[in-house]
Amino acid sequence: MSTTLQNFIAGAFVPAVGTDTLDVIDPRTEEVVAVSPISSAADVDAAMAAAAEAFPAWKRTTPSARQKALLALADALEARSDDLVEAQARNTGQPKATIASEEVAVGADQLRYFAGAARSATGLASGEYLEGLTSSVRREPIGVVAQVTPWNYPLMMALWKIGPALAAGNTIVLKPSDTTPESTLVLADLTRGILPHGVFNVVLGDASTGALLTEHPVPGLVAITGSVRAGRAVATSGAAGLKRVHLELGGKAPVVVFPDVDIDAAAESIAQAGFFNAGQDCTAATRVIVHRSIHDAFCDALVRAAEGTITGAGDDAFYGPLNNARHFAAVSNAIDSLPEHATIRTGGFRVGDVGYFFAPTVIADVEQTDAIVQDEVFGPVLTVQSFDTADEALELANGVRYALASSVWTADHTTAERFARDLDFGCVWINTHIPLAAEMPHGGFKQSGYGKDLSAYSVDDYTRFKHVMSAH
Repeated sequence: MSTTLQNFIAGAFVPAVGTDTLDVIDPRTEEVVAVSPISSAADVDAAMAAAAEAFPAWKRTTPSARQKALLALADALEARSDDLVEAQARNTGQPKATIASEEVAVGADQLRYFAGAARSATGLASGEYLEGLTSSVRREPIGVVAQVTPWNYPLMMALWKIGPALAAGNTIVLKPSDTTPESTLVLADLTRGILPHGVFNVVLGDASTGALLTEHPVPGLVAITGSVRAGRAVATSGAAGLKRVHLELGGKAPVVVFPDVDIDAAAESIAQAGFFNAGQDCTAATRVIVHRSIHDAFCDALVRAAEGTITGAGDDAFYGPLNNARHFAAVSNAIDSLPEHATIRTGGFRVGDVGYFFAPTVIADVEQTDAIVQDEVFGPVLTVQSFDTADEALELANGVRYALASSVWTADHTTAERFARDLDFGCVWINTHIPLAAEMPHGGFKQSGYGKDLSAYSVDDYTRFKHVMSAH
């Protein structure tokens, strides 16, 4: 039986003014589990008005008060873990244990980091930089911020957005993905009694609703995690209103493997980093670039790792389904459109007759200009290329338009340090791939966008700086 979802505005769940709706589908069963409104301009106006009304008081709260609220929210997150897991599993099909450990538990930890960040702002020292004049810098919240989150990690991406925004003293209007709204609504429910009414608001809808948020005159900043296409649209609308924008977009992470690695251990780790969450991760390992001397052995090891990886709806699955029918069709088309020279070593097919499950896939004999190498697939797909020299490896690794994450695998310290310097990506892992720490920044270059999630740098993104000068 499906439920009817509502917006969360000014501390209460309210029906949308707009009458258009969309079905929320469980990707494991392809059944309708909820009906969501497609929020109209009137709905967005109401949420923006609530956020704007709440901002002056929230702005004046002390850092310790914001810290206390975020710590309370982290505790509530853990206390309601089962509710969050059930809501999200209905929308994403992710294994429940993965949601509990990787989004609820990790998300609570990240909120606690931002609670600390609320009280640890730094800046220039006040002083006399000109004779007879004293200068100081005020760090202030921007105001109302609009945020749009994706469907791959709905809860975690919402926490990455609201944590730094709230720590800095902003108020929020957030739109979750139309296919995965329910865990965000549980999160909204958790804020009642913790955040003042209007500080955090959620409007539901599709891309048209997202456009209403980003084009609205109230927000001073728009932050989105999504596709390059969506990022360009937000940047364009932001430019029209001279808004600040924060874009965390796609990725096509290279994994450069030198011949001095433990082949089986490295292949197993890389396969897990490629297939985790069905490869629906902007930082996922996607392009394995391996030294020619071990290419065949490494490709064989990747195939073994892939064939030992379980996808399905059961508790024993390493990953669940692709998120929705449209995305399943896109991943399938990427495989169906492979050039003749490419070789599918394993996978490349649907698993089962019901649900959007896709087999772990390894593709060899690809060329740098192939679409499967250049374009983000966002599925459980690894490609394998070979190189002879370090210079060639760097050229292949950097030769895509994305620049979010990368890794190098080697026992040689000098090689590792060179690749840490020369890989043109926002994150470089050495002998690992995909771990993230709340204290470290996450964000990319080039077509992967700009702005940082996590770390003190993300709090900076949600603040503005004011120079105050006083004559003696």
